Amino acid sequence: MAEQFIPPTDINDDDKLWSMLSFILAPIVPIIVLLLEDKKTRPFISYNAIQALALSAVLYTISAVLTPVVGLGCVTGVAALGYSIYLGIQAYNGETVTIPVVTDFCKKQGWIE
Repeated sequence: MAEQFIPPTDINDDDKLWSMLSFILAPIVPIIVLLLEDKKTRPFISYNAIQALALSAVLYTISAVLTPVVGLGCVTGVAALGYSIYLGIQAYNGETVTIPVVTDFCKKQGWIE
């Protein structure tokens, strides 16, 4: 059984806000977060930013591949935005965000604990 990320108990409102923005405004905000020294050292923020960045790469790739199929790329993009908003709300509530396949991939790469 895989270990689950246990969020630290010192999660503050700033952590929640940056985590939410990482999902909703990916890939720009996660990149900014990972470049800011005071943000990337916060475990909750970096955990969510790395996942948001990986998820955005996957979703943009899927959307680009499906774009030639009439209308399917657009539907995929809207669904991806909806899912990102859902994950952002989860992060803002201080919950552990676990994304199927993406979270496991990030853990195996050693990007998150």
